[in-house]
Amino acid sequence: MRAAHATSDAPPSAARVHVLVPVPLGEVYDYRLPEGCVARPGSFVSVPFGRRQMIGVVWDEQPSERPSPEESSLKEVTAELDCPAMPPGLRRLVDWVAGYTLSPRGAVLRMAMSVPKALEPPAPRIAYALGDRPAKRLTKARQRVLALAAEGPPRGLTELAREAAVGAGVVRGLAKAGALKILELPAARRFSAPDWRRAGATFSPEQAAAAVRLKDRAHQGGFATMLLDGVTGAGKTEVYLDAAAGALERGRQVLVLLPEIALGAQWLERFRRRFAVTPAEWHSDLGARQRRETWRAVATGEARVVVGARSGLFLPFAELGLIVVDEEHDAAFKQEDGVIYNARDMAIVRARLEDIPCVLVSATPSLETVVNVQQGRYERLHLPARHAGAALPEISAIDMRAENLASGSWLSGTLLDALVETLESGQQAMLFLNRRGYAPLTLCRTCGHRLYCPNCTSWLVEHRAFHHLQCHHCGHREALPERCPNCDGADSFAACGPGVERLAEEAGAKLPGARIAIAASDTLNGPKAAAALVRRILEEQVNLVIGTQILAKGHHFPMLTLVGVVDADLGLAGGDLRAAERTYQLLHQVAGRAGRGAHPGRVLLQTYMPDHPVMGALISGERDRFLEEEAAARRKLGLPPFGRLAGIIVSGVDEGAVATTARELARRAPRQDGLSVLGPAPAPLSRLGGRHRWRLLVKARKDVALQAALRHWLAETKPAHGVKLKVDIDPYSFL
Repeated sequence: MRAAHATSDAPPSAARVHVLVPVPLGEVYDYRLPEGCVARPGSFVSVPFGRRQMIGVVWDEQPSERPSPEESSLKEVTAELDCPAMPPGLRRLVDWVAGYTLSPRGAVLRMAMSVPKALEPPAPRIAYALGDRPAKRLTKARQRVLALAAEGPPRGLTELAREAAVGAGVVRGLAKAGALKILELPAARRFSAPDWRRAGATFSPEQAAAAVRLKDRAHQGGFATMLLDGVTGAGKTEVYLDAAAGALERGRQVLVLLPEIALGAQWLERFRRRFAVTPAEWHSDLGARQRRETWRAVATGEARVVVGARSGLFLPFAELGLIVVDEEHDAAFKQEDGVIYNARDMAIVRARLEDIPCVLVSATPSLETVVNVQQGRYERLHLPARHAGAALPEISAIDMRAENLASGSWLSGTLLDALVETLESGQQAMLFLNRRGYAPLTLCRTCGHRLYCPNCTSWLVEHRAFHHLQCHHCGHREALPERCPNCDGADSFAACGPGVERLAEEAGAKLPGARIAIAASDTLNGPKAAAALVRRILEEQVNLVIGTQILAKGHHFPMLTLVGVVDADLGLAGGDLRAAERTYQLLHQVAGRAGRGAHPGRVLLQTYMPDHPVMGALISGERDRFLEEEAAARRKLGLPPFGRLAGIIVSGVDEGAVATTARELARRAPRQDGLSVLGPAPAPLSRLGGRHRWRLLVKARKDVALQAALRHWLAETKPAHGVKLKVDIDPYSFL
């Protein structure tokens, strides 16, 4: 940090600057610059804010209509930070996201300033070189140190001591005596530049055509949204890495967003093969030091390619040239807490603001994306066949109404026979159940009492492997009680329904020779654990993997030939408008793990609804027909993407105050053509984290200025004390 000062090439200083601070407020604040100082838009500055010092960003303009205070009453900028300025594209994105999501600009800025320590200059490297004074008492240890210092470049303390086979005290003693001099060197580079000149994969004609088109677009720049639509196993990753090479050749940075970056071990290996280096990573499992170094490297341009989760969208790229959103349909790109936004949609916005291409990638593109392609807004590149001649798996349904399952069993005889055949042939199988833990419900056999979370209206899920019950919404954990709190029955609790742990127990009993591994977010606690599991599967230490949706995304296991979906109907329950689309996408992606190598694959769907359109589309492979039928149904009802939705969530500790505020909101609801308000009503998840929740749903035609109507409406309603309002534009969850 340095005191605010003038720069030699700066224009004459203005008297004041407008500063946005990372607090949940929408306004910029005026500050006076010290005499002769210049702080340009984007500069990070330390300013007094209330009773504390805060770091904010000099903003481009003051959009507020409030009167400007007199210059004499302004507080003064304390210091300008010695770090790269926030780029214009990112500042415009902050403004755009705030306006679209109806969030305070300061709350959005906080996402772009998520690593405050990165704003401090990196500490210099301390190194030792040969000094000017001769050393006294030349022991053999000292002689080895001085010989090394004389013949090579300056070395750090640890390196010099290790190479000389001495303790660090010997090096420090020579420095104190003047025989070694201490140097301050610039911080070492953490990220090597990817070698974009390396040859990529060998492509089929369809892959080559798509790769050339994407690479040309990335090389020439300019805004465009392009959909890379290819079947599972079509080599989409290798194709868009060619586009990344085009952006790198142009001297630009690349951002790749993945829905499950912590589980991207195979993606990282593909990148290393293509570019001979590891990209910068950005996700919640990084340590504080890694986050600080990566953020700074992105801002300086040192990190040329970043692969990250949705928050990577708010990194301060100095020279961004391409954004790729892999698995663009995935609901994990929707952030539900804090500022509620869809990273896929905001990635397209950032690409437009930066005037660069954005590539959406999926085997099962969202209906919104498909409609944008049909309307000419996006360009589509199609990969209809799997890479290297592999065939798509055969998919069939097991009608569970005809299967006579014993109590406590969930694997049909048909699926068990297929598992035995697969494992005996030396191949691998996967069982998919999108439900973590041992059992989703625990109840008393005597009185029927169900164990609920004390903070949420949700059942506690038993995790037998960890010896506890857990709420999957707020994270609350507790031990399984010895006695029922309702009837005082001893040892009366029974697990109802299967989770992946219970499924593994059944599979182990019925397939005694199986080498089983469980893959779920609570058993794979980070990238290292996920990479270790991937390695075990590839090395065939595991021949039956049982897991949740984290298995559906991007994994390539050549010996995996059978996928069994234990409860194919699971996602179809409830009133979610995207339930059928999401279920189709998830099961299609899971099915795509089978038969990606030399051996053909097959997929068995255990279902009680074999005639459901989702099952029919999966079995027939008629994806486009399924999407056409989905589109027709939504068009008829005016639902997205043919209409607009917004959710309003009213929450608070006092249930009465929440209900009163929700009803007052409904009473003041806007009455205009093309807009209607449904509710209020208690949310399906009516208590979450100790807060009661009510919801309203706003439905509008595409031509209605939805945000303007909401902004005016919400400004007229003052919530009761302790009650919060959250707006969810384009909701994905209706809980």
